Amino acid sequence: MNNPNINTKNEILPLPKIESVAQISNLASFLRSNSSIDSPSKLNMMTVNFPLTPNRPRIMDRYRYKDTRRNSNLNEGKQTRKKDRNNSCSIAKSESHNQKTLDSVTDYDSNETSDIEDEISPRLKEQVNKQNFTDFCVRNIEYAEHGRKEIQIAEQEMPGLMSLRRRAEGDKPLKGAKISGCTHITAQIAVLIETLIRLGAEVRWAACNIYSTQNEVAAALAQENIPIFAWTNETDEEFWWCISKALNINGSSDWLPNMILDDGGDLTYYCQKQITSVFNSLKGIVEESVTGIHRLYQMSRTGLLTIPALNVNDSVTKTKFDNLYLCKESVIDSLKRCTDTMLGGKQVLICGYGEVGKGCCQSLKSVGCLIYVTEIDPICALQACMDGFKVVRLEEVIKQIDIVITATGNKSVITREHVEKLKTGAILCNMGHSNTEIDIDSLQQPDIIWDDVRLNVQHLTFPSGKRVTLIAEGRIMNLCCSSVPSFFISVTASAQALGLIDLFHAPCGKYKNDVYLLPKKMDEYVASLHLPAFDAHLTELNDDQCQYLGINKSGPFKPNYYRY
Repeated sequence: MNNPNINTKNEILPLPKIESVAQISNLASFLRSNSSIDSPSKLNMMTVNFPLTPNRPRIMDRYRYKDTRRNSNLNEGKQTRKKDRNNSCSIAKSESHNQKTLDSVTDYDSNETSDIEDEISPRLKEQVNKQNFTDFCVRNIEYAEHGRKEIQIAEQEMPGLMSLRRRAEGDKPLKGAKISGCTHITAQIAVLIETLIRLGAEVRWAACNIYSTQNEVAAALAQENIPIFAWTNETDEEFWWCISKALNINGSSDWLPNMILDDGGDLTYYCQKQITSVFNSLKGIVEESVTGIHRLYQMSRTGLLTIPALNVNDSVTKTKFDNLYLCKESVIDSLKRCTDTMLGGKQVLICGYGEVGKGCCQSLKSVGCLIYVTEIDPICALQACMDGFKVVRLEEVIKQIDIVITATGNKSVITREHVEKLKTGAILCNMGHSNTEIDIDSLQQPDIIWDDVRLNVQHLTFPSGKRVTLIAEGRIMNLCCSSVPSFFISVTASAQALGLIDLFHAPCGKYKNDVYLLPKKMDEYVASLHLPAFDAHLTELNDDQCQYLGINKSGPFKPNYYRY
């Protein structure tokens, strides 16, 4: 999405005399004095319609609850080996405690369950944790111990968010906040959820993607009495049910959300279409994806947005670190985990040269891929040319392409007509948030055979005999099929937490019912939280230099119109 033309009135607002970020004592006061009140939503933005996802036949029933990279034969082998190990343990009870611990970790598979359990939806199971808490729905609460270990590993690689937790925990800036969240449920997001709770908030949570949930992490959160409703491979109906539970629909009347943290806009869209009364209790929405921001701007233009919303997606820290650097590090890992393909020498088509597309191009170029780019924006197209990539139209190269990656945020970028022109063995995948970029409905026809070869990997065989590999049914590949570096999620999560604090403490009338960018001062604060991890030391300006540049010694150091 193109960055808005930002009104720069907040550049002349008086700034607090803060010598360094470390001296900030009251986070809520800091945010109140440095928040932007300039709305960038008066733009000629693209109008996009986002209907509710219709129920459709599932094509992965055989693997619905098997989180494994191999086929069913290997799963059966795992079950056999597991039984053999259990028999061996019953004979050799004299093993040392350390060896027993090692065996329990080796045997663990968060989704390796019996066939009977696999056929039962979590909604039909009795859900209760060790404290007799029942307000949650996950795949299996017994995975909690291993999920806690995953969260602890993530905490080590999320220095900025953990620093924010330590600094603000005493002030409890979110005390009284009731947050409904709809994001990916991973170990990194679990750190964010628990940080919000430590800052005083009450939360209820659902997943924004039916494939990206880590079942063991969801179980670990449920074990801590956190109302969470998510598991891997939800059906479309289950997906919307989980969102309704995150909003506490038909639940206790004394819990109504007053804040929303959304990733993709599904939670906000559900409120708009199904239960508009929720907006009466809301103070604001924080959104972090291109898809969700499109929806919010569309609601703003049509007068349907009745509360303020904060656009984290177009903040500098999110755009550069999450979109660019995260995708740069995860795209290769995702492709190799799913397909075991050699990438050197492959011809790759990247649809879209925004920050996500740039990261994918840089990464794949480094391993010897020949990159082509499609782009509608002449500025982005010129950037691609200057970076050494060939800008083409899809029809010009589709027949020779080995791998197609979409990263546009648009819909129907790849249709059946395009897929039929791909060579046999070509790989088709998406790195954008929404699953609309690849027209899956046009591929779910009786004459196309879908064969599940791994979790989130299907072979599509056409009447001509041509076979194409589709990854994650067109959903975001790196979060469905791989792992992402926790450090980058720490950057975005810190911005989300600060955004929630800012909106929650905003006095009446400060924000209108519109979409606002994250203030520049807040962006710089997020970045400063992560610098100690690199033992980085910022240079400080003297008074004469500050006067010459016309800036405050503590920032902001760049105007809002500056492009990093």
